[in-house]
Amino acid sequence: MAGALTDLRTRSFTPYLIQQDYSSYTEEQHETWAELVSRRMPQLAVHAAEEYLEGFAVIGLKNDRLPNLSEISQRLRPRTDWNTVPVSGFMPGPAFFEMLSLRQFPTTTWLRRRDSLEYTPEPDIFHDVFGHVPMHAHPVFADFLAKYGELCASIEDESVLERIGRLFWYTVEFGLIRQHGRVKVYGSGLISSNGECTNVLEGHCEVRDFTLCEVLDAPVQVDQMHKQLFAVESFEQIYEALQYVSGCVASGEPL
Repeated sequence: MAGALTDLRTRSFTPYLIQQDYSSYTEEQHETWAELVSRRMPQLAVHAAEEYLEGFAVIGLKNDRLPNLSEISQRLRPRTDWNTVPVSGFMPGPAFFEMLSLRQFPTTTWLRRRDSLEYTPEPDIFHDVFGHVPMHAHPVFADFLAKYGELCASIEDESVLERIGRLFWYTVEFGLIRQHGRVKVYGSGLISSNGECTNVLEGHCEVRDFTLCEVLDAPVQVDQMHKQLFAVESFEQIYEALQYVSGCVASGEPL
């Protein structure tokens, strides 16, 4: 990992790079991680996308120990060339997009406290790794995420970025997919949150077929449970949607 970090030292996100001091995690923190995983896995074993569950095994996540980001990167790189890179916390958009474009996923290293198991106002290592990283082992999804970062890194118009951000929100963060006649979850906000996932599974959220126009027109609401989400038929569908968006941006056509 040290070599990978050295290659990133001249980038815009350099000030946010840190090292994960794995030995500093306490037994209480490992126990908190284990409790978080044990709360989610029974539901996910039935309702998570096949690609998420496969990715969980591929990256070697453990049920009872916090993830070692360097070890995860060693497993991911041969498969999709992605890395999990520890960062100090919230990053501005340009730095975040540049990291994605280079297949470097910015990952926080702190873990929520035991009294905040269900929700934290900002992402922690459970949301970032347990929620996001297993999907990075899927080649099409991995390509989609890198292309998304590359596209957004090239855009300065905030209104355009906000609109394209809805594609990220309703796929990477809160995406659903139909598999074997059932709706499965793959978005990190659903994977890592019992409340959000149960809200969908119990029918309190309308599940619409994914269409790019509808997704780009759907406002993002962060202060309440979702009342509407979108299900794709395959991950190729979101990759093709992004290709269309990229073509519109390149030609100056309105989205």
